[in-house]
Amino acid sequence: MVILIGGVSCTGKTVMAQNLLEKYKIPYLSIDHIKMGLIRGSKYCDFSATDDDNELTYKLWPIIKGIIMTNIENGQHIIIEGCYLPPEYISDFEPNYLKQIIAVYIGFSKNYIEKHFNSGILEHRSEIEQKEIDADYVNKDNFIKLHSQVKELCKKNNAKFFEINNDYVVEMSNVYKWIDGQVKTKLQS
Repeated sequence: MVILIGGVSCTGKTVMAQNLLEKYKIPYLSIDHIKMGLIRGSKYCDFSATDDDNELTYKLWPIIKGIIMTNIENGQHIIIEGCYLPPEYISDFEPNYLKQIIAVYIGFSKNYIEKHFNSGILEHRSEIEQKEIDADYVNKDNFIKLHSQVKELCKKNNAKFFEINNDYVVEMSNVYKWIDGQVKTKLQS
């Protein structure tokens, strides 16, 4: 079983992965770690941390897909989280892989971003990882645009999307409940 947690930066994907690791005793992998490992460790790497998210997704997805397939083929469970999990590519897996994948995307509504950008989003951005702020990327207008894009991609590709509208903690509990149900179903089959 592979649990994929996608969405825009600062939505709580890493915290969720850590919580699921503790609950299910399933390791998690951050796509950011793969990205930075390639950037820092390979003289053949042809991208940088400042590249556009679409470019990074294009470069990283084949690696992530290979990791997903290998884990499923080996009967190993893993949680993979990050911004570079394109909803439009998940359905490309063959059915025998898809039945072992739980994919969920988290996003914020425009209203939530406008009300809670500083206190609810930026204030909690480094709960697990220490992140520097890129002011061009992490600003209200860009976040509204990016979250809207992820929501539309999920809708277009029938990917499970949870939008946080008012109360982060309460609404995220619905995401955990949904994942719990999916895990129970996958482990029984």
